[in-house]
Amino acid sequence: MTDRNAGVTTPPASAAGQRRASSGEDYVDDGPTMWVGWIAFASMMMMLLGALHAMQGLVGLFQDEYYLVGKNDLVVHVDYTTWGWVHLIAGILLAVAGGALLAGQMWARAIGVLFAFGSAILNVAFLSAYPIWSTIMIVVDVLVIWAITVHGREMRDARGWNA
Repeated sequence: MTDRNAGVTTPPASAAGQRRASSGEDYVDDGPTMWVGWIAFASMMMMLLGALHAMQGLVGLFQDEYYLVGKNDLVVHVDYTTWGWVHLIAGILLAVAGGALLAGQMWARAIGVLFAFGSAILNVAFLSAYPIWSTIMIVVDVLVIWAITVHGREMRDARGWNA
């Protein structure tokens, strides 16, 4: 497409390069902002959280005496085998959602927020058993939720989906 006013060839309008009018001039949007990196960060952190939950779950399944308190001192009074399965399943779900988010699947934004929220709640319930580890995971969950909710629109624009 040729701009008659300036004699400049511009690419057709697309998600990565849309023509917009600004004070009477046409210009080409250069595409996604640097904030798309936050979505990549969130997806990698989700996969890392999934791996950490899985490790925590495996420890709960195979070496339950590893944790600081007995099962009666936990917020939810169940044995560590149950906690192990819960953490293992949560880890798998988080890792899969993180991979889908990295692949640009828009449904993974909503699922990622829900799973990160669930992970934070799970770690609050597990706080007495492993306080420092759980606190770190809660902080990462909050960062993931922030990155997905605040910067999710840039990822959609980068993939070419309309609002």
